[in-house]
Amino acid sequence: MPELLDIALRIASDARANEEIETYVEWQRSTEVRVFDGDVEQLSSAESAGIGVRVIVGNRQGFAYAGNVDEKFALETLAEARDNATFATPDELVGLATPDGVKPADLDLWRDSLGNYHADDKIALALDLDRRARASDARIRQVVSTDYGDAQGEVAIASSKGIAATSRETTCYLATDVLAGKGEETQTGIGYSVGRSIDELDAGVACKDAVERATRLLGAKKPKSARVNVVFDRRVTATLLSILGGTLSGEEAAKGRSLFANRLGEAVATSSITLVDDPTNPLAFGASHYDAEGLACRRTALIESGVLGNFLYDTYSARLAGARSTASAVRAGFKSTPGVGAQALALVPGGFDQSQILHLIGDGLFVQSITGAHSGVNPVSGDFSVGAEGLMVRGGELAEPVREFTIASTIQRMLLHVLGVGNDVEWLPGDAMGLSLAMRDFALSGA
Repeated sequence: MPELLDIALRIASDARANEEIETYVEWQRSTEVRVFDGDVEQLSSAESAGIGVRVIVGNRQGFAYAGNVDEKFALETLAEARDNATFATPDELVGLATPDGVKPADLDLWRDSLGNYHADDKIALALDLDRRARASDARIRQVVSTDYGDAQGEVAIASSKGIAATSRETTCYLATDVLAGKGEETQTGIGYSVGRSIDELDAGVACKDAVERATRLLGAKKPKSARVNVVFDRRVTATLLSILGGTLSGEEAAKGRSLFANRLGEAVATSSITLVDDPTNPLAFGASHYDAEGLACRRTALIESGVLGNFLYDTYSARLAGARSTASAVRAGFKSTPGVGAQALALVPGGFDQSQILHLIGDGLFVQSITGAHSGVNPVSGDFSVGAEGLMVRGGELAEPVREFTIASTIQRMLLHVLGVGNDVEWLPGDAMGLSLAMRDFALSGA
């Protein structure tokens, strides 16, 4: 196929007087394998490409996209975007990103080796993990599904303002979902192994993780209501950071829709909390050379030693707030326009492994998973109430499993009640990393 950046530059160069053009071109190839009960249930392979064009003229923005990058379709998409701009409502804040001189990080996010594997190799990986899971523990009654997936992707962005950016990456994963049983009771657990090429995957890790998460919850009962200290599992922490990232949007803060609005420079967490969005970290699966407007990605310290120091901004939200872009533009793909968002949220790790984190709270609760996080958390008031399951902690050790309860606090109190930050970092696809995190004084509502 043609070079994506050449296509993007060609369309962007057609800008007329008093007109701005941005072109976003995307290509992706993916494979998915699903295995059930020792047989291949699903195999799919897909390749797609598309283009999205923004045109800004007279404070009006028009956008159009097409699922084809041939020049004919690209020019038609440009014409449609121009036409759409004539019907748009004027907005003095709309505009394209301007190069700011920041150089992209030297990241190795692409593995040529991923493209060298045949579909049979990928099927064999999924079948192997399925066999491991079924033979792993007598309490495993069923392997609900085992999956392999991968993606190779490339993006190019060019604009009449001087943007010319391209980035590519590969990812792949193995996952298994198991069902453990004891009497009439059943529990499920999901385990993962993630990498940028197949040789970085470990079926043993995925199998062990899934089996442990399912079997250790067998016999779970509803706990008594109490005030408890809590240790969050790494994946739960990743979910919490993702929610927290939404409250640190510069656009939401400028519009008064964030619990952190008007709090820059204030201590909002304990001094052990330093939260950054760092898409220049090659370990993050949200890492990239450029953001979705073509500015070089950079590390942004949001909370530093407990003090709120910055919000996340794209070009639009930075203009709204009278700030500078933090190169935090994100988009779902060529079919959408950019918006502000986190790409690779991370807490600076502390000095504790999971065992030490558990001993920090002594007696309390280990939360393995939560439900209702997005409906049970209010980003304006900070109210936090979610369903959960996990294990009680007694004397710093995991004890009896518990389920069917809720835990509640507020984000403001949670950040000021941090007891310890773990060093057991886990990166999975998404916008946040995971690690064990201990906090005090939650309301546990159970029996």
